[in-house]
Amino acid sequence: MGRHSTSTDTHVLARIHQNGPGWVFTPSAFHDLGSRTAIALALLRHKRAGTIRPLGRGLYDYPRRDPQLGLLSPSTDAVVAALKGRDSIRIQPTGAYAANLLGLSTQVPMKLVFLTDGPSRLVRLGQQVIQLRRTTPRNMATAGRISGLVIQGLRHLGQSQVGETTFSLLNQRLTDKDKAQLREDVSFAPAWMVPMLRRLAQTSSSP
Repeated sequence: MGRHSTSTDTHVLARIHQNGPGWVFTPSAFHDLGSRTAIALALLRHKRAGTIRPLGRGLYDYPRRDPQLGLLSPSTDAVVAALKGRDSIRIQPTGAYAANLLGLSTQVPMKLVFLTDGPSRLVRLGQQVIQLRRTTPRNMATAGRISGLVIQGLRHLGQSQVGETTFSLLNQRLTDKDKAQLREDVSFAPAWMVPMLRRLAQTSSSP
């Protein structure tokens, strides 16, 4: 191994340790430390040494270890953050996962589906699967905002299952700032959701 390769290995390892266990990353996280080839070789060596773990094509983590359970799975948020940073894409939780994040469902799905303006792909984390599903610009217009999460959560429940209980849960969960965002984004919601979203936006969350 040449001196330059050794230096790149050392700098890559230092950044991995700096971010700490649980960090999920792609090779682009080290773009300033060397050439693409040098970074790829450094990651390969650290993978073979067991320091880092491959999660998917071009996706790794510095795994957390539990004394009893051994290696732990990375968090969904960490994986999504790494994908967003690498591909410069937007990602919006949808389906049962969106409903669960809002407290509208207690179901924690094994397959987490996200809408994206980037390429569709699957990432498998043990038994859990993260699916990125490419969608239309309209569906991504509210990505990353509470309004996008509410629209996708309600869409998962379906019009026949959305009533006063759902309104009450959302009214308790959403802040006045969240409701102001709903007011701005109501035009992106399906027509059947609009009355509830407008009603939520007009209801103060203050005690």
